[in-house]
Amino acid sequence: MDLPKDFIEKYQNLLGDEAEDFLASLDEKSVIGFRLNPLKRHYKDVDYDLTASVPFSQDGFIGKVSGRSLEHQAGYVYSQDLSAMYVAAVANAQPGDKVLDLCAAPGGKSTQLAEQLNNQGLLVSNEINTKRAKILAENMERIGAKNVIITNESPDNLAKVFKGYFDKIVVDAPCSGEGMFRKDHSAVKYWHKDYPAECAHRQKLILEEAMKMLKTGGELVYSTCTFAPEEDEQIVAWLLENYDLTLEPITKYDGMDSGRPEFADGNEDL
Repeated sequence: MDLPKDFIEKYQNLLGDEAEDFLASLDEKSVIGFRLNPLKRHYKDVDYDLTASVPFSQDGFIGKVSGRSLEHQAGYVYSQDLSAMYVAAVANAQPGDKVLDLCAAPGGKSTQLAEQLNNQGLLVSNEINTKRAKILAENMERIGAKNVIITNESPDNLAKVFKGYFDKIVVDAPCSGEGMFRKDHSAVKYWHKDYPAECAHRQKLILEEAMKMLKTGGELVYSTCTFAPEEDEQIVAWLLENYDLTLEPITKYDGMDSGRPEFADGNEDL
């Protein structure tokens, strides 16, 4: 993969001796996974290998799913990267919860949240991009969720309607996409040295509106598909500094790492 010079230099400076392994990992194959859909009857009667399970998702498995297969078209299985699967696992929506997936398309996390809710409570799945919102609606319909509202709104317009309403909010924020380089090499062409800072600015605007919609005592799950500290550790530090939030520990699994306090303000909780 032909990485931008500025990208290489940035992570060499940040990671030091770890940079070589990090950069080499971007050329490795990504692990492909899928989930079974418990909203469907007899959902485990599918013609897929279910031996390699995902430790943080009871219905998640490692393997490839054909988008043309009957099981996929009928909503019995959903192809999803393991890292994306982990986000909804952390959110851990409970039946009866009121949940918002603020940046929801194409719908992987929303389908998983809907399955957790088991048609009880409410899931609002929002996507600001109209074309992507249609894809989101198609995926939610395919899995058979009955307690979902699909919206095509800006976060500020949603916040006018849902002030202090949600028990849990997932913000899988638009980002610089550095984590996508390995899966889609064409994503590299969108990256430039100022891109993470630009994305971080937009993420703060989105989170400001998300916080208006979070119920007192509610939970915010923030995620990105980037490595950039500007969009990860520094955003979390900004949230803790500006809002009455507590950083909750989450279970880590093989291949996962904690945040780096030195990338933000030295907050050891990161």
